[in-house]
This record gives sequence, structure tokens and C-alpha cells, in this order.
Amino acid sequence: MTSLKRLETDSLRRLEEMRSTFDRLRAERIRAEGEVDRLTRELEQARDTAKSEFGTDDEAEIQRRIEAALTENAKRVEEFGAVLREVETRLQQLGGGY
Repeated sequence: MTSLKRLETDSLRRLEEMRSTFDRLRAERIRAEGEVDRLTRELEQARDTAKSEFGTDDEAEIQRRIEAALTENAKRVEEFGAVLREVETRLQQLGGGY
């Protein structure tokens, strides 16, 4: 009888120890679910913004457009630099000494 009583006491003690773990895990799950909901809303808002501003929410397409714009910008900067060098050269030829 004593060993049964001790077994019951040990089981109750272990259950109490597990309860705190269970409660902690349940709280973490609730926080994680809230975070998933928040992030899902943010993603939908970002997709809506992308569709309205870029006409698409496809990440690969947006990345392609960004890369094309960067390439075009680099080309235009280079062209502008060439024009500036040409103007500077012409000014020097005219004796401006710039």
C-alpha cells in the first residue's frame, strides 16, 4: 500500500511539473499563432501595395524590373558622364581653360 501511495504522489508531482511546461508551451503557441496572423496580414498588405504600384505581386518579376532599372540607371549615368566630358573637352578647345 505504501508503494502505491508513493507511486501516486510521484505521479502527481510529475504531473505538476509537466503542467508548467504545458502552460508555457500553450502560451508560446498562442503567441506564435498571433505572430502568424500578423505576418499574414502584413504580407497581404505588401502584395496589395505591389499590385497597385507595380501591377504585379510576383517577386521574381519585381526583382527583374528592379535589375532592369538599375542597369538602365547605370547606362544613363555613364552616358551623362560622357556628355560632361565632351562639354569639358569642347570648352577647353575654345580656350576656356576649365
